[in-house]
Amino acid sequence: MFRFANTDMLYLLIVVAALVAMYIIVYYRKIRNLRRFGDEELMSKLMPEMSRVRQHIKFGLCVLALTLLIFAIARPQFGSKKEISKTKGIEAMFVLDVSNSMRATDVSPTRLDNAKRMLSKLTDNMANDKIGLIIFAGDAYVQMPISSDNVSAKMFLQTINPGSVPIPGTAIGTALDMAVKSFGEENENIGRTIILLTDGENHEDDAVAAAKLAEERGITVNVVGFGSPSGSPIPVKGGADFWRDGSGNVVVTKLNEDMCREVASAGNGVYVRATNSNRALRTLMGEIDKMQKGEMDVTSFSNYDEKFYVLAWLALVLLVAEFFLLGRRNGRLSKIKLFEK
Repeated sequence: MFRFANTDMLYLLIVVAALVAMYIIVYYRKIRNLRRFGDEELMSKLMPEMSRVRQHIKFGLCVLALTLLIFAIARPQFGSKKEISKTKGIEAMFVLDVSNSMRATDVSPTRLDNAKRMLSKLTDNMANDKIGLIIFAGDAYVQMPISSDNVSAKMFLQTINPGSVPIPGTAIGTALDMAVKSFGEENENIGRTIILLTDGENHEDDAVAAAKLAEERGITVNVVGFGSPSGSPIPVKGGADFWRDGSGNVVVTKLNEDMCREVASAGNGVYVRATNSNRALRTLMGEIDKMQKGEMDVTSFSNYDEKFYVLAWLALVLLVAEFFLLGRRNGRLSKIKLFEK
């Protein structure tokens, strides 16, 4: 991908076009004035060292160098740049519930949208940490392995929806087990945490046992609950109706805070209910700040790599060539006759 960072500088190309136009006008006026003095062939014999071609080349070199400098200050950027640096941070695995109950609107705009918004803010606040992402409903999938590529994490978040996991249900235990395995070998020198974002409803496996296993391996489990204890109906995608059970009754989904607290307690973490305030985000960041920071390699990507220096060097070469190129014929070189006997 290619772009100019300072596109306003490209308007300076108008100056280049004006200089070219002025040079052409002055050149033809000079030719016209020479013809007034006498025959053009005779005048050229009287000025044997004059070289129109060299004058054109010198002007062309200056114009080309000026054009390259304008493009350089416009900051051309191309491709992507990978940088690896040392920093201190933690490792965190985000585990996001994308089951159908997360469509409920008791947390504006929906439970899932609110959870994605919180994860986006967490990602911004954890620039020096390594993060990963798992999504789950009736089954769990690693959306992004643990890495320092926070840009990709935010890109993945944008594409997540309740249809991302086709199997219905809420397999919290399966998702926690997968998160524990995603950390790899145990490392006592760096803090590790799982951040579970869910409404906790209709869990189908032993989530508490999975949280205990994580805690035994030195991984804390923090839980953020989305929804309200009073509950909310689940909108049907693409329609004005709500989900109904086999008897035709509207299904009301409720936040299961008791289960969320049990999981957080088993995982030696905290439980916080998400509202439209930033209280849950501040609580999580407070817990993360308490964790042990370990040294790690952080790989960062910038979308664009600066290439202005290439054009600047080319412009310098052209200006040096123009400086050493004489505006008149070289007497010594003109005496060399390679193709005459």
